[in-house]
Amino acid sequence: MIRTNRRMHKAALAATMATALALAGCGAGTGGNGDTAAGGVKTSGGDVTLSLDWWGSNTRVQLTEEAIQNFEKDHPNIHVELQYKDWSGYWDQLATLIAGNNAPDVMQMDAQYLASYASQGALYDLGKVGDYLKFDGMSSSMRDMGKFNGTQYAAPISSSQYAILVNHDVLDKYGLTLPDTSTWTWDEFNDFAKQVWEKSGGEATGIESIDSELGLSLWARQHGEQLWKDGKIAISEKTLSEFLQLTYDWTHNGVSGTVNRWIENNNVTGGSDDTDFAKNRQAMKFATATMVNSYSKSAGTENMSIEPLPSDTKDAYTYMPAGMYWGISSTSEHPAEAAILIDYLINNEGVGEIFGTERGIPANSSILKKLTASADGMNKKVLEYAEEYSKTLGEAPNIPPNGASSIRTTMIRYQQDVALGNQSADAAAKAMIAEVQAAIDEAN
Repeated sequence: MIRTNRRMHKAALAATMATALALAGCGAGTGGNGDTAAGGVKTSGGDVTLSLDWWGSNTRVQLTEEAIQNFEKDHPNIHVELQYKDWSGYWDQLATLIAGNNAPDVMQMDAQYLASYASQGALYDLGKVGDYLKFDGMSSSMRDMGKFNGTQYAAPISSSQYAILVNHDVLDKYGLTLPDTSTWTWDEFNDFAKQVWEKSGGEATGIESIDSELGLSLWARQHGEQLWKDGKIAISEKTLSEFLQLTYDWTHNGVSGTVNRWIENNNVTGGSDDTDFAKNRQAMKFATATMVNSYSKSAGTENMSIEPLPSDTKDAYTYMPAGMYWGISSTSEHPAEAAILIDYLINNEGVGEIFGTERGIPANSSILKKLTASADGMNKKVLEYAEEYSKTLGEAPNIPPNGASSIRTTMIRYQQDVALGNQSADAAAKAMIAEVQAAIDEAN
């Protein structure tokens, strides 16, 4: 039986992260007197209850619950308690749980936070549970995305491709046709997105600002730069200023509606299901390609497409980041059983069919091959986009350094300041770079 706990209490302050990681420690329990595996880790030899935490939409909740039901049938001695939140609430809650020495046994992890958690000892060395958790179903390059300083701290779930999701029902409603996205520039994109606001009389917007570390990284790469290099923030003030200026321009020329509407859309309390795009009030959305699954369900339409970002360069600027990971808490009393659970979630073909591409393009190559052969609907669109995306890959960048996990919230705060006219884009870019670098320096 699945025991689901929504735990919708107030999110902890982001500052809790530092305390949380310091208290996490490095050691892990070895359970009871079960079988011994790699590194001396044992299974408990009896009934075990694990906690599993993740972020995601209602669609992800339903799929995860189904997968765990199957896992519990196949492993009747392992019981799993599920806990979930939206993106921002998840990280605040996770920090609070770790600080209270109540970390989940298995946690969904993101590249933005991997170095921070791993470097402070909050994640378990997966090399110690090698008899229970296998990586031979994925490429070595995919596997290594879960490493920090040479140690495997996380199991890649998927790869992810950044894109623009397009709701053609919204375009059709206002008599608009998407231009050729294979060659569109940022100016062409801006002109088209503005038409949505104009044609709808302010009922619908074109798109919101880029609001992710991945999106900012791609913007930097389009300008011949990197977001991170040698453990430091590397994007120039000029390139970041141009990025922040977009939010001001788009909230004043109609692309993103008004400033207030943009702020409201970036502070929804119901997660992605409660955004304008999910409610058919926005034509396009910056997101990873696989998010089209949940957004199409929320919007009640499959009349959506996945398009590449506009670009003013012909250089190969894209890359294939890990979509997300599973990690084990370093304080888990049952690391062997936690590893068995993760192995099931990334390598079981039945689970692969349940998840499809909702969490990203599966890291397990055999599952990906099987999905591709039978794909239809939204999954087919995601896999087709992934194939096209793979043709334009550049060199992979550095992962976010320790101390950079707050880059997304920091970026959105400066975007809002610029949009409100509290400071210029140039001043905001200078201040943001200094703030992010100071956080990295402090963490190291």
